[in-house]
Amino acid sequence: MLKWALIFLVVSLVAGALGMTPIARGAATISKILFGIFVLFMIVVVVLVILALMAGDALF
Repeated sequence: MLKWALIFLVVSLVAGALGMTPIARGAATISKILFGIFVLFMIVVVVLVILALMAGDALF
């Protein structure tokens, strides 16, 4: 358990160090784009599941 705590400590220190550099702005832009893509994908999947349930063709 201590091993995982040390790993997360190192990861958080690296993330904190990178957060104070111009790299953070690029990473934030990329994360916003990916978030938008995945939200759109989720909406499409939810609509398809609702349509399948209404048609009675759902596999579950």
